[in-house]
Amino acid sequence: MSTIQTDKLTKVFPGGITAVDAIDFEVREGEIFGFLGPNGAGKTTTIKMLNTLIRPTSGTAVVAGFDVVKHPAEVRRSIGYVAQDVGIDEHATGRENLTLYGRFYRLDGKTIKERVDSLFALVDLASFEDKMVSTYSGGMRKRLDIAMGLIHQPKLIFLDEPTVGLDPQTRARMWEYIQSLARTMGITIFLTTHYMDEADKLADRIAIIDRGKIMTIGTPDELKRSIGGDVVTLSPCGTGEPECAAFMERTRSVLSGQQF
Repeated sequence: MSTIQTDKLTKVFPGGITAVDAIDFEVREGEIFGFLGPNGAGKTTTIKMLNTLIRPTSGTAVVAGFDVVKHPAEVRRSIGYVAQDVGIDEHATGRENLTLYGRFYRLDGKTIKERVDSLFALVDLASFEDKMVSTYSGGMRKRLDIAMGLIHQPKLIFLDEPTVGLDPQTRARMWEYIQSLARTMGITIFLTTHYMDEADKLADRIAIIDRGKIMTIGTPDELKRSIGGDVVTLSPCGTGEPECAAFMERTRSVLSGQQF
């Protein structure tokens, strides 16, 4: 079953700038779908059309069973969205931020409290829920932002470049949280990224976008097999020279996994 289905989805900005050019793809229920491409490729524009934040110029997109143009309110109620810029109030506690979001979705007080407690546990912030967000690290703020996107228990969550600006250790932990979301909550995750290792690690399937066009779609293994690898031939010197013989021996050791 498809959670997202697009057909020739296109966005042309004033001045004739085509940011997204007639893209077709499907996101299956329960999968982590990676949307990989360089900066300026059209990733954020696509995600904003799917979120109903901007209107497509042409083509269609159905998200969680609803057309993004005909039924935008229903789409918004069915999704969570974590943007690149963290949208939290630094002058409030983590609990206050989550509670406010719960009220936006008209949840009752009991439901909000239960979900706040479970979400803080999920993103490993249980001991920080009553601390001011201004004391949070960058990684903690991003995890809180993800929790806020889940407060209404959406069927689908969009994560737009969720690890940009994070140090390598925090990035690795964020990957664990994203995988945990898919396992424990069973929701569909649409992940945009320009990191190839991130898409390879997290995504069940990956769409590669460049200059507004979908170049290919497949599992990480399928894409790696289709690309193949480069073959490098080394000709450093004549084989009879002692220095060359020593160099070649060291090279063989490295290629065989041995140490110098």
